[in-house]
Amino acid sequence: MTSAKKYINRDLSWLEFNRRVLEEAEDAGTPLLERFQFLSIVQSNLDEFMSVRVAGLQAQSKAGYTKTDFTGYTPHGLIQRLMKRTTRMVREQYKTYRELLRLLAKEGVALTTFRELNEEQKEALTEYFKQIIYPVLTPMAVDQSRPFPLLHSKELYLTVVLKQEGQLSQEDEEKTFCAIVQVPSILARTVLVPGRRNSRKLSYMLLEDLIREHIGLLFSGYRTEAVHAFRVTRNSDLTLNEEGAEDLLQEIEKELRRRRRGLPVRLEVEKGIHTDALELLQDELEIEGDAFDEIDGPLDLGFLSKFVSTLPNYDHLRYAKHEPVYPAEFDDEEDILPVLREKDVLLYHPYESFEVVNDFILEAANDPNVLAIKMTLYRVSVNSILVQALASAAESGKQVTVVVEIKARFDEARNIAWARQLEKAGCHVVYGLVGLKTHAKITLVVRKEADSLRRYVHVGTGNYNENTARLYTDVGLFTSHPDIGADATALFNEMTGYSTPHLWSSFAVAPIGLKPKLFELIDREIGHARGGRPAHIIAKMNSLSNQSMIDKLYEASQAGVKIELIVRGVCCLRPGVQGLSDNIRVISIVDRYLEHARILSVAGGGQDEVYLSSADWMTRNLSRRVELMCPVYDPSLRSILMNVLRMNLNDNVKARELQSTGSYERVAITGAPLRSQFEAADIPLWKSIAAVIE
Repeated sequence: MTSAKKYINRDLSWLEFNRRVLEEAEDAGTPLLERFQFLSIVQSNLDEFMSVRVAGLQAQSKAGYTKTDFTGYTPHGLIQRLMKRTTRMVREQYKTYRELLRLLAKEGVALTTFRELNEEQKEALTEYFKQIIYPVLTPMAVDQSRPFPLLHSKELYLTVVLKQEGQLSQEDEEKTFCAIVQVPSILARTVLVPGRRNSRKLSYMLLEDLIREHIGLLFSGYRTEAVHAFRVTRNSDLTLNEEGAEDLLQEIEKELRRRRRGLPVRLEVEKGIHTDALELLQDELEIEGDAFDEIDGPLDLGFLSKFVSTLPNYDHLRYAKHEPVYPAEFDDEEDILPVLREKDVLLYHPYESFEVVNDFILEAANDPNVLAIKMTLYRVSVNSILVQALASAAESGKQVTVVVEIKARFDEARNIAWARQLEKAGCHVVYGLVGLKTHAKITLVVRKEADSLRRYVHVGTGNYNENTARLYTDVGLFTSHPDIGADATALFNEMTGYSTPHLWSSFAVAPIGLKPKLFELIDREIGHARGGRPAHIIAKMNSLSNQSMIDKLYEASQAGVKIELIVRGVCCLRPGVQGLSDNIRVISIVDRYLEHARILSVAGGGQDEVYLSSADWMTRNLSRRVELMCPVYDPSLRSILMNVLRMNLNDNVKARELQSTGSYERVAITGAPLRSQFEAADIPLWKSIAAVIE
């Protein structure tokens, strides 16, 4: 069997995922303003994909790299296919955008043009331009004395084609001049138009259109021939010499400055752009044909998220508000730690509040009997309560250790700022490990109790981020189990010191031990299947792309193990191929929240074993990151997690099933509709041990 028939290419699979996001924007059953939100997510997803994945492929192609990957593609061949599919997706994206605008206009909200305004409105917006916008603008001429300016990645610009006015020769009259004006991102992309009298409708104008209308004020003595928008996406991946860097922090700061000058990857221009402007951009940016997109509509639909989120009095066009509840296990207790001395507690966000994690750290920071707090931070919210609590704990004399991953893509600058703030407060800060990213999500609290020490641990599948905990589905475990506590201590010793790899009692830790542990569990199920015993694997993750993991799952399928995979995004495994993956089913759920939890269940010969993990089954997670997989020992909590997995597997509203062709089809509704994310909002349902959905 050829590679192409055995595996699905990772990047093509990612495009299929982004198409599923686009389908949510196209779905008439999704509330209107939420459809705009999904359209915005499609844009931000595509921007990151271009600046990282496509940028890497372009670099390989330009370097003459012609070797095929394990799915059978060369970099050049894959780029061509990706760009064709991207162009089709963008056309579909803007078709959806125009349809949504028509529906929004029926609800009394419109994006308008300057010509559609009455004289009073035009005067008001002209005054707004002169007072607020004009002072911020900087026209940048491009000629022999003024070189082509540095264009920032993913920023919006206008090309302005001009002709000089006055007594000129015929030759001079034909000569054109080009200038570039950046649309200031510091200002709102949409400008509210003063309302018409006795009208309740809201009208907005795009910032670039208002600038375009008054662009002549920037170029006195010249006549404007054409004004069109464009944006460039640059290679944003960091290239670090970690081994040779004397100071990793300084090395990353240098790379962040270099990122601004990354090679152009993609050029988007407004449809109908003047040929002189287009030639200038393509020549200066050295953009090839397959990296060029002409867009019929406003560039960068990422602005839609902020636009629709600020519309007043339109809650009927949004999902019903859902307030996360504080976990019931702590309802009758003032403090968290006493509860954890008696039992483990499972959290399921966003249905249960992330505040309990904040309270856990705050309680530890203020408890005089707590001696040490150790924590990993990968992506943190802007005004993080956790960071403030850690700083407070250090200032009070506690031993506070924080492993801050400053190589977290696109959060590098923010994490550097947090690291310095924590250091100033007296925390011991470790900036990740050379050659590895620290992606594990774990907190350890060491407390003196009676004549001994007790360790309290929180392990999660998602980041310690209050904001994303309202938008992502993630699972967290609170425990004081001695084996987990001992392993947590050993893990932090490895990350901060020179400890040799630990013989783990409970954890499996990448980059050395996680993959062998997963293989061990799969091999055990293979043995059960061959011995005629129950053999069943259920795994939930964001991405599956590691070839050897896929091959091991194929082996298990051929041995008769039933395998059910819930993979939100990239999946390089082909299910349902006769003789290869007959026993494997793969679904993806795209809905209101971003499915982010990583959960593994293995039948264990009839007795379910359940694990939480920070890791997807990708090569980078299994071999180039510090990742963590932790068992759930409490039988009642294992039953709860099995309920969560079964809800996902039985979703017949928002689940799509991966076909052997690499495409996805919606799961057919048989019987009552079941939408897993809405079912999960009914906490007693899935937290009841008896509530097993068949």
